Amino acid sequence: MTALDDLAQWISTLTPDRIPAEQHRLARMRLLDTFGLIAAALDHSAGRSLLAWAGASAGAGATVIGSSAPALPAVAALVHGSLAHARDFDDTFIDSVVHPGSTVIATALATSEAADVTFETLTAAITVGYEIAARLGAVAGRGFHARGFHATGIIGPIAAAATAGYVKRLDASQLADAMSLATSMSSGLLAFMGDGGWSKWLHTGWSAHGGVTAAELAATGFRGPRHGLDHAYGLYGAFLGKPDAELNKLTERLGQTWLGASAHAKLYPCAHVIQPYIDAALAIREQTFATENVSTESIAAMRCVMAPWAIPIVAEPRASKIAPRNDLEAIASLPFMVAAALIEGRVDLRTLEQATIENPAIQALATRIVCAADPALGSGFDGRMDVTFHHGDPLSRTVGIAPPKEARIISKFNANTNGRSRPACDALLRALTDETPAGRKLMRLAHTAMTGPT
Repeated sequence: MTALDDLAQWISTLTPDRIPAEQHRLARMRLLDTFGLIAAALDHSAGRSLLAWAGASAGAGATVIGSSAPALPAVAALVHGSLAHARDFDDTFIDSVVHPGSTVIATALATSEAADVTFETLTAAITVGYEIAARLGAVAGRGFHARGFHATGIIGPIAAAATAGYVKRLDASQLADAMSLATSMSSGLLAFMGDGGWSKWLHTGWSAHGGVTAAELAATGFRGPRHGLDHAYGLYGAFLGKPDAELNKLTERLGQTWLGASAHAKLYPCAHVIQPYIDAALAIREQTFATENVSTESIAAMRCVMAPWAIPIVAEPRASKIAPRNDLEAIASLPFMVAAALIEGRVDLRTLEQATIENPAIQALATRIVCAADPALGSGFDGRMDVTFHHGDPLSRTVGIAPPKEARIISKFNANTNGRSRPACDALLRALTDETPAGRKLMRLAHTAMTGPT
């Protein structure tokens, strides 16, 4: 038995009633969050490209939100997965910096609609996908990023295959084939950091597409390499140079400790490591700028201290972090996002508009914000913000992050669906908080909410 066989055996015997009620509830909120993220990206130029591609890809079995044409489940999964990540507003596992929701939810929606499974099966499949993503990520830590890979693109296809396989009721052998085939679909370079290309957003959709395809192939008897994780040329050997990775983390207390619950939803559309610094900046603005004669011009310098692994992601190269050229570069810039929070008193989707990105006041303040590494940090998105003023005492604030309450997720959904059909969005919200719509009904509700009349 390989590690993949062990995971497949657990998934194949897991029934929805053996999953704690709080995990099913989490899945509801993750569905709601993801539908809002899809809505937020529909009008973006990347979203329009994805919808055009979907429209040209004939198929049946699944709905593509924003398109009038049906699609194959793998196509719908790619579009929704990419849309959900296209504003970098989706959830994250802090230990591995993997974004599970955009891939897992997109996969679950496409396959659940095609099979028209019960709502309980849908939320169970989502729980499975998150759990597999969490455990695969826990083995790697932040190692994929350190070697130039987008961790979500590496982990995502396998989690998606587990999700799709659960919905399709694959047996243990078929599930192992699906997940092992998906290891060969793992990919995702950090090359987008060079110029803000959109490949990052495709990684989540491509992962969902790969997982659905792998599950469909496995259902026909197509075999996968069962040593896709533990071979010298398996996932951890090839991508990390660690064929002896601690694979015991994959099954330790599996079904007892739900690591998938640790994914944190975002409150701001930017890299997750930036989020606590935005919280701190907004708190400083509220508390300090209320004082007479204190404003952003009063700030002489700001120093954001963080774990060394985060510096290349949100602080370098400094030129593009101070003056981002596009929304993807802005999303990954701590100096820009913190400066925007201080000047505008908010960070939301409007922050990603080109007029805000090119705001000279924000860029000027960003030049006074520096990032520094502290090797003592790194267990989470923890850090410190130190501020000095031209006149007055300096201040320092410890930063950290906690998962948002349900009320914040609902508020985020309402904001992301602003401009859509409010009655239809409210119906979708009710369905995801209090009802149990089967796969096809849920997608009809979502499609009406996102594309119906305002």
